[in-house]
Amino acid sequence: MNIPNNNSSLNEWVDWLLHLHAQEIDLGLERIRIVAEKMQVTRPAPFIISVAGTNGKGSSVAMLASILKEAGYNVGTYTSPHILAFNERIQINGTPVTDKEIVEAFDSIENQRQETKLTYFEFSTLAALTIFNQAKLDVVVLEVGLGGRLDAVNVVDADAALITAIDIDHIDWLGDDRNVIAVEKAGIMRKGRVCVCSDPKPPQSLLDYAANLDVDLSCLTREFSFSNANKNNQAWQYINLLSGDDSITFAKPSLQGEFQIQNASGVIALLLKLKEQLVVNVEAMNVGLQKVQHAGRMQSLHVNEQAWLIDVAHNPQSAQALADYLAQQPVDDDRVAVFSALSDKDMQPMVKAIAPFVKKWVIADLHIPRSTKLEELKSILLSAEVQEDDILEFESMAIAVNHVQQRKNKNVLVWGSFFTVSQVLNALKGFSQ
Repeated sequence: MNIPNNNSSLNEWVDWLLHLHAQEIDLGLERIRIVAEKMQVTRPAPFIISVAGTNGKGSSVAMLASILKEAGYNVGTYTSPHILAFNERIQINGTPVTDKEIVEAFDSIENQRQETKLTYFEFSTLAALTIFNQAKLDVVVLEVGLGGRLDAVNVVDADAALITAIDIDHIDWLGDDRNVIAVEKAGIMRKGRVCVCSDPKPPQSLLDYAANLDVDLSCLTREFSFSNANKNNQAWQYINLLSGDDSITFAKPSLQGEFQIQNASGVIALLLKLKEQLVVNVEAMNVGLQKVQHAGRMQSLHVNEQAWLIDVAHNPQSAQALADYLAQQPVDDDRVAVFSALSDKDMQPMVKAIAPFVKKWVIADLHIPRSTKLEELKSILLSAEVQEDDILEFESMAIAVNHVQQRKNKNVLVWGSFFTVSQVLNALKGFSQ
């Protein structure tokens, strides 16, 4: 495959990058640091926030960006993975950057890296840093891809860190122990700087890590908390537990799901701790939360006469959050689920959490690296006590979506992976929210 150049399309560059490195995931900062320092992009804005965690990272980044934009700051965000277009990963003030900007950044990186091998994610991260460096932003918010300590994003020394809910995920790279995983997440902290953790039960290893680094750490249920503010459930209160339970009332975030209040509490806690560096009033916080948007998280679509709920839940913790949301909806005895997940996920507890809310299961092989074959998907569903007669198998997600559209089921749930959501949304292009 020929090396792309400045005149190549973004798709040509992405296809080439996917074949550039032998491994999809290769943790470590040595390679990216060499190139980042050479390109002088390790300080892409006057103020930088890094966000790590197992669940809630993307939503928290979206909330931070929405609030900071409302407060008058120019904000760059870097997230992953994307759902429909690569440009989603790199946004300025909520708008994805152009193909041209990304191609020019890729070309610059390729010209500078010389013999240094870079993964797809490292290339993507460098592209974001390059674009942000040129855009003269006020704040950049960076979402960690995997873990934290050895993730490419951690090449940047952030001024503040936010760590969201911590659960067992990516076992092959991070292990299967929350205390071990928490240390990886804690790796984005920097000595003497601010960090907020919005996990209500952070592992002791994270607390110890922060203490050893003299990090100014605030934790949910220890320094701050939240509660519903009224019977209509349309508002919530942020509570400062260190100052006589002082509280601030906010409207609920526009993102669906009660767990989003937990994410929002961490975002508010962080901004309040940073009030000397980033001036953000309560009105901007409130409006920003009400305006925030984030595709693929409890996203609703109307497809002909069907109501589709689309969510990227892809591990036991996020599956339980999705189940909690479904439990609050009107009873539906005829919901069909479109499901597929990656082979390194703990799928049985995921399926068990959702199974009470689903009548029929539609499964398909995603046909990507790490995807789960149909036979294995079916076996996992059966082991989670789904009845064989309630499982429908299809060769591709596009065929599965076409089948579901012909069914009489009024409610459809799509979940299990970012890639599942991506393929389904691609198949459903043209339908309104």
